[in-house]
Amino acid sequence: MSEMKKRIIMTIVGVLTSGLCVGLFNFSVFGMDPFQVFAHGVCGKTVGLEHFGTFYMVLNLIMLIAIFFLDKKKIGLGTVINIFFLGYVVQFSSWVLDSWIPNPNLAVRIAALVIGLVVLCLGASLYFTADLGVSTYDAVALILNEKTNWKFRYCRIGSDLICTLIGFFLGAVVGVGTLVTAFFMGPIIEFFNKKISIPLRYGKKEA
Repeated sequence: MSEMKKRIIMTIVGVLTSGLCVGLFNFSVFGMDPFQVFAHGVCGKTVGLEHFGTFYMVLNLIMLIAIFFLDKKKIGLGTVINIFFLGYVVQFSSWVLDSWIPNPNLAVRIAALVIGLVVLCLGASLYFTADLGVSTYDAVALILNEKTNWKFRYCRIGSDLICTLIGFFLGAVVGVGTLVTAFFMGPIIEFFNKKISIPLRYGKKEA
């Protein structure tokens, strides 16, 4: 398989897997990831959560315009999939889980949170390493890191905390899952980069 085909597959699988895992976060009711907290808060106060898929697409399009002028190299296949499909994947996965398990007990919710976080990090690792564009939200911390020389982890934590606070004050659910995501995604993604994504793209010798 050519490297480009490999990168395209990693991007598609990574982004769509991330969307499914956001559905697991919603299902766990322990709090969504920070950007979803922000998006749900704004959506709930404006057009209503029944239109979340469309709202998420419009929000990302607005952010995309800003990123185009700040650093167009961050835009690619991964960006397009995030904008036009991720919101609907989140809606679908949330609907399936709520239909199959309408009243999950605490153990099921904890399992959903843990699985969601780990697999979300794997998906992010795959499409970050593929380097065919990132989501508009991921681009925010990356651009801050490059423009300010602040360490990426601090840029990401800062953007996550700002999104969490805005979403919280607008009525979105914030919980343990939100905080765990904000503080632990970086290390877990780095782990998957070294163990799976980099060897998958470049081969074991490059890892």
